[in-house]
Amino acid sequence: MHSPDHQITVTGAILAGGRGTRMGGRDKGLISLAGGYMVERVIARLRPQVSDMLLNANRNETFYADLGLPVIGDGIGGFAGPLAGLAACLRASRHPWVVTCPCDAPLLPTDLVSRLMQVAHEQSADLSVVHDGERLQPLFALVPTRLVQDLEHWLVNGNRRAGRWFEHQGAAITDFSDCPEAFLNINTPADRTAAAGFLDADRLI
Repeated sequence: MHSPDHQITVTGAILAGGRGTRMGGRDKGLISLAGGYMVERVIARLRPQVSDMLLNANRNETFYADLGLPVIGDGIGGFAGPLAGLAACLRASRHPWVVTCPCDAPLLPTDLVSRLMQVAHEQSADLSVVHDGERLQPLFALVPTRLVQDLEHWLVNGNRRAGRWFEHQGAAITDFSDCPEAFLNINTPADRTAAAGFLDADRLI
């Protein structure tokens, strides 16, 4: 990492390519939240932090395209998990780094990119991944596009766990223990209610 300045170097990638099994198979990006779709909340919070954006999806592609973002499908079939979505976005990015976040994280920090970049710069690392104070959050990460072939090789060999790939790469850990609620994933109706409460109270906007 040569500079913490991300203004012309980072693509934001929203990962919406999963099955949504914990929400009954629903496409989580298209679940309603606070008067819109969940993915729209994610887009609104990430867009000011990056130069351009991509969205990884394996269904409802036409709808997602109507949101104005390029839609990128997995290069590996069978819903191979978020690493497959990351690999596809690394291939499609016009910039040397990609910052990822899932489509079901409408409270993501408004300083996500700058903090990931700063820690990577301080530790002379190209990869940086979020830790919320209790656990690693490997779907919130800064990744250089030059690692796409390594990641694709990892996937071809049947590896699917995102956390292990970041550990394998020696990713820098970015501490977000000051705002663990920002990484709430919407996996249940109760999670959606909690997220709506945060948004209504304007606690993280």
